[in-house]
Amino acid sequence: MESNRSQNVSNRILTVPNCLSFLRLALVPVFLGLILSGEDALALLVLVVSSVTDYLDGVIARRFDQMSRLGQLLDPAADRLFIFATLFGLAAREVVPWWLVAAIVGRDVVLLVLGVVLANHGFGPLPVHHLGKVATFCLFYALPILMIGEAFPNVSPVTDPVGWAFALWGAFLYWWAGAIYLVQTSRVIRSSRDDHAASSDTLGP
Repeated sequence: MESNRSQNVSNRILTVPNCLSFLRLALVPVFLGLILSGEDALALLVLVVSSVTDYLDGVIARRFDQMSRLGQLLDPAADRLFIFATLFGLAAREVVPWWLVAAIVGRDVVLLVLGVVLANHGFGPLPVHHLGKVATFCLFYALPILMIGEAFPNVSPVTDPVGWAFALWGAFLYWWAGAIYLVQTSRVIRSSRDDHAASSDTLGP
């Protein structure tokens, strides 16, 4: 059985997992620059390094009790930035359409607005839905697969259909999860208002 100690989340900043996450964030502009310059093989290498560090920071954080609140923010932020960097880079080179960029970025803008609305009502962010995790997984693998086809054209007849299948499913599930968050936000706010109204009625004039 896993001990409770391994589940502790600290306020530490200088931990090995956080340093790996900072490295991943620093690699984002390097990665984008390589995509825009057409250096797809090097961009894929950077992406592999990022994926390895992503795996290592999770393993180290859990095994050596180095889970931190900062790490819980940095890790998904790095994932999002790599997805956005890949999308913008491939769209600029006309490998993927701009509507796909707008669909994915637009969904995150919607979630940002929902987060602000929840915060204004005194609530924190909603828990991550499993559909959102699946969507992120699809997108995180779809875009590198499409990049493989750009770096090695001989395999593009195989990688392009697979990459597009992941990309379209990822975008669809991304918005499905967003709709669920919208419904949950509405319910939380409505429940809060009902509780406040009930409390006011109990207190009376």
